[in-house]
Amino acid sequence: MGLLTEGTALSWEETKKHADHVRKHGIKQFLAQYRKLMARKKDVLYWGDEVEYQLVKFDHVNKKVYVALRAQDVLKGLTEKVQQKSDTSASTSWHPEYAEYMVEGTPGKPYGGMIAHFNIVEANMSLRRQEIQAELKEDEAPLSLTAFPRLGCGIFTWPEAKPDPVSGVSRSLFFPDEAINQGHVRFKTLTRNIRTRRKEKVAINVPIFKDVNTKSPFVEDFSILGDDGSSAAAAKPDHIYMDCMGFGMGNCCLQVTFQACNIDEAKTLYDQLAGMCPIMLALSASSPIYRGYLSDIDTRWPVIASSVDDRTKEERGLEVRKQPVFLIHKSRYDSIDSYISPLGRCYNDIPLILDQDLCDELIEGGVDDLLARHIAHLFIRDPVSVFAEKLDLDDENDTDHFENIQSTNWQTMRFKPPPPNSNIGWRVEFRPMEAQLTDFENAAFTVFIVLLTRVILSYKLNFVIPISKVDENMKTAFKRDAVIKDKFYFRKDVLTDIVLCIAAESTPPECVSQCGSSACHEIREQYEEMTINEIFHGKDDFPGLLALINLYMDSIEIDVDTRCTITQYLKLISQRASGQLVTSARWMRNFVTQHPEYKKDSVVSDSITYDLLSRIVKIAGGKENDPTHLFDYTTKSADRIPEALSQAEAYLNKKAQQGGLTNVCNPIPNGN
Repeated sequence: MGLLTEGTALSWEETKKHADHVRKHGIKQFLAQYRKLMARKKDVLYWGDEVEYQLVKFDHVNKKVYVALRAQDVLKGLTEKVQQKSDTSASTSWHPEYAEYMVEGTPGKPYGGMIAHFNIVEANMSLRRQEIQAELKEDEAPLSLTAFPRLGCGIFTWPEAKPDPVSGVSRSLFFPDEAINQGHVRFKTLTRNIRTRRKEKVAINVPIFKDVNTKSPFVEDFSILGDDGSSAAAAKPDHIYMDCMGFGMGNCCLQVTFQACNIDEAKTLYDQLAGMCPIMLALSASSPIYRGYLSDIDTRWPVIASSVDDRTKEERGLEVRKQPVFLIHKSRYDSIDSYISPLGRCYNDIPLILDQDLCDELIEGGVDDLLARHIAHLFIRDPVSVFAEKLDLDDENDTDHFENIQSTNWQTMRFKPPPPNSNIGWRVEFRPMEAQLTDFENAAFTVFIVLLTRVILSYKLNFVIPISKVDENMKTAFKRDAVIKDKFYFRKDVLTDIVLCIAAESTPPECVSQCGSSACHEIREQYEEMTINEIFHGKDDFPGLLALINLYMDSIEIDVDTRCTITQYLKLISQRASGQLVTSARWMRNFVTQHPEYKKDSVVSDSITYDLLSRIVKIAGGKENDPTHLFDYTTKSADRIPEALSQAEAYLNKKAQQGGLTNVCNPIPNGN
């Protein structure tokens, strides 16, 4: 969830007075660390995952299920057990999250460079689930579920809690304050200050799935919930309306963080993985239900983006700007707006709104212009959670002000400088993926993206396309069944570095797709629309990501057990990409629409939700399975795709002969 500072939280009016102070000193803090650590090199590959869990309680008599507001008790028990172990033996670590029904689990320490570490990811995730379950009661369960289907529907919490639309921190008609984390003031402060800064409640409108009996137009009456008219005005016809931060930040996800060997490698991974964010979002889609209705989207991203959108009407361009404010095109939670490595320079084709004074200060301080522009873009945002005791800090040894802004820019990728006075290096966080129902699936997605980073660095792959096309891909990724029905812009030749703007000190042109030059024409020829199946399995001369990963594994020493485990993970990714297995979102849709109590009206009732989550508990525990969603992964298999692998080898050989490949390195040591 980001920076968790202790102290006295300031209201928005008080925070606003110190916003410039936080920004000014945040830049100074970044510069201090940058000067100390910019030359840091030879950090080994460390990586780790973060899985968020929802705590739920089943009422087996009345066939209802609630979110269990047990996070404080559960975290206390989990933390005490970790503290009883030595630092070297603790295999799990636990962290608070936004909602009082959520906990976040990570490995106790990062995984290292040995390829065999891929063989323990799933086991560690299973251990986390077991440890949470040990803190719960018999009728409670931890679910790696992205969105609770009936969040905001009447009484959906246990113990019972009711919304307070008049004096609650969110003023929500649906989401009670008690469902927000009660252990740290930051979470309620963010909720209150985002709403206050925006000068109105956040408005989340998700298109409803129109079934044969769905009301048309679909319009709800909120007056019985105490609406003062603002919600009725904000809600769109034929959309599911939600009105607070909890509907987004109360969802769960899967994230992976990598430590790079130096700052340049971190920049490279940041840029190269940016284009994979929409692809992996669509592939991991698992959230089709909101506030008790089937929606017409499959992922949480537009929901969570709207849930923390603190922009005023002036900043959104809905009112004439009467004072000097930025016109900001996106929420704080959205896709990235610029590449930061030299290879990405020419592909920054959207206007980057930034604080020019702060950008100039960064450049004068020795930061290259691409990274300076990225940081100055993040710093157009106000801090929304400031603590009185943390206003005056030692800028040489503290980064709280920098992290205050950095950690509340929740983007698809995050570039993370080393913390002060630590042995941690430059890192990159991959943030778009949705939580999967089982530990096997979460491990498969984690291992895939880590392997992909190794392939990118080993084969010098180039996935960069114009940033505007990445934005278009994000909008495509939200759609229902996008994984099999839609196409995404992707680079046709991932093994050739075409750098059209060489001048390292020049300002990115931000006109690549419009200027009509020969360079722009050449860029437009570098990418095309592909299905996700084609991206993973190949098209024309492009062999596909899975074949390149298999080829990479053939180039390193790897034990039989780890190879079999990875092969099972890649098999899942392959079959989800091809449509042979459905996404979690599609599986849930099918469950609801085929349920005997479903009335084809888009309503996901209490009893349907009870049956759905009961089935998920059994699937997550390995007691049941649905072959349309997941194959039997208990049997190890060494299945390969020889045709695709052969195609990848031929492709690499061809490029090597053409001079398109440099020496292939092996960033993962073999540990011998």
